Amino acid sequence: MEAIAKLKNYPTSPRKMRLLADLIRGEEVETALAILEHNPKHPAVPLRKLVLSAIDNWKHKNEGGDETGLVVKTIFVDGARTLKRMRPAPQGRGYRVRKRSNHVTVVVDSKFITPVITEPVKEEPKAVEETVIAEKKESKAKKPAAKKTAEKKTTKKKTK
Repeated sequence: MEAIAKLKNYPTSPRKMRLLADLIRGEEVETALAILEHNPKHPAVPLRKLVLSAIDNWKHKNEGGDETGLVVKTIFVDGARTLKRMRPAPQGRGYRVRKRSNHVTVVVDSKFITPVITEPVKEEPKAVEETVIAEKKESKAKKPAAKKTAEKKTTKKKTK
């Protein structure tokens, strides 16, 4: 059973955060935590805390299960609000500065998929299957073959 953790309105650009998200996507949780712990980029710290939060959420859902087989199943970064500021520019103008922020969503799940037990499917009697097959053969035999015409129309060009 998968668990989700979200980080909202973190004040760094989504592009910078996606660089880290791409590093840990599909990795085992232990490997992802090691990658984020030793990464020099500043968004690595909150992203590591987010992965730890997702692990805790998974433990809570699965009543303290073993997290050794957990994988970062999905991670995506979306843009959030953008603060628009002005920066002084030459000749009395102002350049617009956009201070971006992002939302990050992490989904962790166990690597091993538990099989779903379903009820056995009832088989139809063979007589019904044979009649269906016979009807299909008859319908194919009834269709006439399409005739191909090899005649080509020729047009005469007028010369002036």
